[in-house]
Amino acid sequence: MSRLVSALRASATSTSSSASPTEAADAVLAVRRAARHAPVRTACLEESAAAAFLLATRKLAVVWCHGIAADPVRLHAWVQTVDGDTVVEPPSTLAYTPALTIGARHQHHS
Repeated sequence: MSRLVSALRASATSTSSSASPTEAADAVLAVRRAARHAPVRTACLEESAAAAFLLATRKLAVVWCHGIAADPVRLHAWVQTVDGDTVVEPPSTLAYTPALTIGARHQHHS
């Protein structure tokens, strides 16, 4: 996990503008489509990180989130726009409290 966090932090510093909601959604959906053909585990952690990396290759910023929900305790990872909107996530994601966020949540780039 520490390597993933380091890589996400490094990629976040290379962005120069905020991904639009459409750009962010397109990246998440592209990763999910590709993951269906991968011979390895691809769940929320891998998908959200891959989407953040994909957008960073285009210098577009999102916020990567890793959160926790209680009763029962469960973890989830997702991306959200710089404005704080979740990207292609079910309403149940709102039950998670972000424990770690990477990206410029409050910075607006044009």
